[in-house]
Amino acid sequence: MRVIERGVYRGPHLYSLTPMVRIKLDLGALEEWPSNRLPGFTERLLALLPGLHEHGCSFHERGGFVRRLEEGTWLGHVAEHVALELQTLIGSRGTRGKTRSVKGEHGVYNVMYAYRDADVGLVAGRLALQLVDSLLPLDLQGIKGLDRIYRDEDEPAFRSPFDLDSALKALRYVHRRTALGPTTQSLVHEAERRGIPVLRLDDQSLVQLGTGRYQKRIRASITSLTSSIATDAASDKDLTKKLLADAGLPVPRGDVVRNVEDAVRAAERIGYPVVIKPLDGNHGRGVSIDLSNADEVAHAFAEASQHSRRVIVENYFKGRDHRILVVNGEVVAVAERVPAHVVGDGERSIAALVEEVNKDPRRGEGHESVMTRISIGDHARAVLAKSGLSPESVPALGQVVYLCDTANLSTGGTAIDRTDDVHPDNALIARRAARAIGLDVAGIDFIAPDISRSVHETGGGIIEVNAAPGFRMHLQPSEGRARNVARPVMDMLFPRGAPTRIPILAITGTNGKSTTSRMVGHILRAQGLCVGLASTTGIYMNGRRVVDADASGPWSARVVLKEPTVDVAVLETARGGILREGLGFMECDIGLVTNIQPDHLGLKGIDTIEDLAWVKSVVVEAVHRYGTSILNADDPMCVGMRRRAGGRLGYFSLRGGADMPDFLREHIEDGGFAVVREPGAIDGGEIVIHDDGDSIHLMRAAEIPATLDGLAEFNVQNALGAVAMAYAQGVPANVIRNALSTFTTSFEQSPGRLNVFDGHGFRVILDYAHNPAGLKALGDLILKMRPRHRRVIGMINIPGDRRDEDMREMGALATRYFDEIIFREDPARRGRRPGEIVGLLAEGALATGYPEERICRILEEDEAADLCLRKARPGDLVVLTPTDVEAMWQQVLDFRAAPSTSLDVEIDREETPGVWRRSA
Repeated sequence: MRVIERGVYRGPHLYSLTPMVRIKLDLGALEEWPSNRLPGFTERLLALLPGLHEHGCSFHERGGFVRRLEEGTWLGHVAEHVALELQTLIGSRGTRGKTRSVKGEHGVYNVMYAYRDADVGLVAGRLALQLVDSLLPLDLQGIKGLDRIYRDEDEPAFRSPFDLDSALKALRYVHRRTALGPTTQSLVHEAERRGIPVLRLDDQSLVQLGTGRYQKRIRASITSLTSSIATDAASDKDLTKKLLADAGLPVPRGDVVRNVEDAVRAAERIGYPVVIKPLDGNHGRGVSIDLSNADEVAHAFAEASQHSRRVIVENYFKGRDHRILVVNGEVVAVAERVPAHVVGDGERSIAALVEEVNKDPRRGEGHESVMTRISIGDHARAVLAKSGLSPESVPALGQVVYLCDTANLSTGGTAIDRTDDVHPDNALIARRAARAIGLDVAGIDFIAPDISRSVHETGGGIIEVNAAPGFRMHLQPSEGRARNVARPVMDMLFPRGAPTRIPILAITGTNGKSTTSRMVGHILRAQGLCVGLASTTGIYMNGRRVVDADASGPWSARVVLKEPTVDVAVLETARGGILREGLGFMECDIGLVTNIQPDHLGLKGIDTIEDLAWVKSVVVEAVHRYGTSILNADDPMCVGMRRRAGGRLGYFSLRGGADMPDFLREHIEDGGFAVVREPGAIDGGEIVIHDDGDSIHLMRAAEIPATLDGLAEFNVQNALGAVAMAYAQGVPANVIRNALSTFTTSFEQSPGRLNVFDGHGFRVILDYAHNPAGLKALGDLILKMRPRHRRVIGMINIPGDRRDEDMREMGALATRYFDEIIFREDPARRGRRPGEIVGLLAEGALATGYPEERICRILEEDEAADLCLRKARPGDLVVLTPTDVEAMWQQVLDFRAAPSTSLDVEIDREETPGVWRRSA
């Protein structure tokens, strides 16, 4: 088996709406050996991973995958299920997977499976392949003779045994390093349960809930609403006590000291027993309780001073340790915390009892498990010594031996739920304490002999207030009822009925994406919304570009969704990002497909126009049930997506009146949604919105400046799509009309899309027509404009990753529209030799009978553009199709015609055959 490539789908993709790891796997000769032809393989696999019996696979019932193994399935499919099972074994369960053969590549498969954490998923895939490989026969070189080997030998020779324990240990390490902690994970789970978008912002615990202006952030139980002042106050234990005491709440008396002598004097002044703890510590580190003499105080001070330069000495409240969790001013959970301990059996030592306790599968390292393993360190030895014990001591039957002064879960303590037992007085004290410090989420450490009785009667009170309290003890107590404490936090962040996400409008297709996206953004801004726009020319926040790059992929989408000022996201969504990692969002409100044309074929396994349509349809498949999918009714490939499209279905079409397709007419008559150009006496026709049986006559197409008086039919079509998206988003018709009447083809509004410049005595059009379909659309406009111009000069290019036949077609098409053609090359030839692209373009042109003398071949983009501009004379039309849009627009603006009026331009042949470059 050979791994060709690995990748991670982080959003909906070609094969599923579920994020998945993808491994492109070449089985090689193993393609001829499914599981049922490998004797002993299934048995050995199930013995190693018995959990595979639970996998339903395509049968959707227990044992389904085992049936597939027994009937015969390929090893890529086996690796998929093994990767899922390995993740399950470490507590990172994934349940969905797919393995699909790669068209045209024998024995090659895309192995895909779900993940919770991408790093864990990738490592699980690598280990899965190693595990499957270990179960194969040793003699892979002679795999064609496996039948003979198994007939001649009772036990076939296999590779080295797979060390499952070591593999799981490695996988757990990755999981611990990258997984969210239990508190953050509980909040994320509650958000996902409510359908709130979740974006992880770092590799720790900083998480965004919601999108755009509605977003909130959390880091563990610190939220966007948590006051920095309150957090600082809670971390200063002396200030906390002062604030609580000033509020009349029960707190211990104490002093802050800096040396051991002051600590002893403070303890004697306060009166024994006392507690010593770091001023700004956490998780119970450096805390010693129930100290009864100077020696114990001195030892405790030394331990506390390792965690803080200043140390608190305070009187000791006798009673049980409780954590009261207050969220948004209400008590939501109470847990009694019991320090790490063992119970003697009269036979085993304390060390042996600790080892036995740590075998509890609920105990683990750090915070990832229900409980933490108990360790016998210096603190535990000191606690034991106070009772005259050591780790080697054998406690009597039933004797409880404590190994820690504090009851923190992080030191091995356990928790018992007491939420239903707390006395109203104690709950009121906790609520008032949270308000006194100013925390939205607070963990009140509360000492009381009996939590069901008021501390006003029994004594006790608050010993600490914690910002960012851990939820583990409430989510999974050692005893008692679990409490979903994430729910009240989410209720606080997103009250019932409050919005959690901004609308997402996603546009895909072959041509017209950028212009349609900009039209939609222009309309929404006219409605007073702050628009986040991601397109091929960059990322824009309310019309201002903030990122200068091709921003039509998933990373750019996430940038927009993270922006806290954005009201609505308009996302141009290109093929490349979908293939690479899926969509940058889980679902959208409106998805639109402009058209499907044969472009980018032969790349990444997309060989046909049907394949390309499959890729683009991911956008409308991701439309949620209450959203709208909008398809080009004039494009059969778009219409074919209607069965996969989510939400309500809408169309746009240039073919109104008698030319309207029958299916579209029936759709409208049935009350369906569509935006259609109805024919009219005026150029461009009239844009009409049909919805629920009503018709709104919006405006004449010629009233939209970007259509050049209705002549630019491709921009009429783009406007129809933009109108459909805006109307589906609830923008009033009058706002749409007014906005489109001010949308032009200026470079500022739509860079590289039909930009017109008339400042040199001849007209220049700058347009990113980079494929045959785009050139056809532009060419139709050129033919309509030709009577107004003396000559038409064109600079034509096509990206180097297109097929040879696409390049020849582009060259042939150019001959229909231009009197003179300058073929040039993309600065990034994408694997092509210098001169190869212009050679193929010229080959296509010459095949039509176009005269050689009217063709120039120039490699450099700026030189080609300069030649076009120098050739132009008054009354000419120059059409430039740029790669670097901004640089070429600036070149057009800076151009100054030479004094000579000669139309001849001197050129010299380059070393590359068939390629011409103007001389210096």
